[in-house]
Amino acid sequence: MSKTIAVFGAGTGLGLGVARRFGQEGFRVALVARTQSKLDALRAELESEGIEADTFTQDLADHSALAGTVAAINERFGRIDVTEYSPAGITERPVATLDLDLAGLQPQLDVRLLAPIRLVNLVLPQMLERGDGALLFGLGAAGTNPLPMMSNVGIAFAGLRNYLKTLNESLAPKGIYAGGLTIGALIELSEAQRQFDGRPTSAQAVGFEPERVWPKDLAETFWDMYVKRDRYEDTIGTY
Repeated sequence: MSKTIAVFGAGTGLGLGVARRFGQEGFRVALVARTQSKLDALRAELESEGIEADTFTQDLADHSALAGTVAAINERFGRIDVTEYSPAGITERPVATLDLDLAGLQPQLDVRLLAPIRLVNLVLPQMLERGDGALLFGLGAAGTNPLPMMSNVGIAFAGLRNYLKTLNESLAPKGIYAGGLTIGALIELSEAQRQFDGRPTSAQAVGFEPERVWPKDLAETFWDMYVKRDRYEDTIGTY
């Protein structure tokens, strides 16, 4: 049976890149995101390259719905061998430290920390039963290098990074890999890149022109991490 990767938060940047890279290795692909029309476009692109894919709509902030989505993927493909979690973006803006309150923090926690923990709870039992599997996460650099203007984002990513490290240590003896890729660059072809470049003054607003990285390079790093399983974390980019 071919293996299956479920890409949660699939978008035109990292999500599609990972789906394509694993698909080239014979993986079937489950694409999970909020908007069906965008998912349909991603599936069509993968299928045009000979990669079997299907779509599943899910708002990752709705933790109660995740169980149904995981069940639907299992019904369609039989199993989930790898999960990759990297939401393309959420509507809530970054909040600076002195402006941070619970209302500004909760949406980031819901999508970037609590949903990943819930997802692991759902897919891990079958992986433990088989003694194999992988849990991959895309992380923002604010979790490693805190920025006052992104306080809410950094707190959520720092929590996920902490969880990921201990998850890797706990699961490695059981044959399951957990790894995270910290990305300190603007991902080309992503929605974030299109929004940034669509505003002529964006670089001036943030005070610098961000480093850029291609999805295929990020996906290649994820594949290397998955195959080698020799580190729980890797980093691309500097901000």
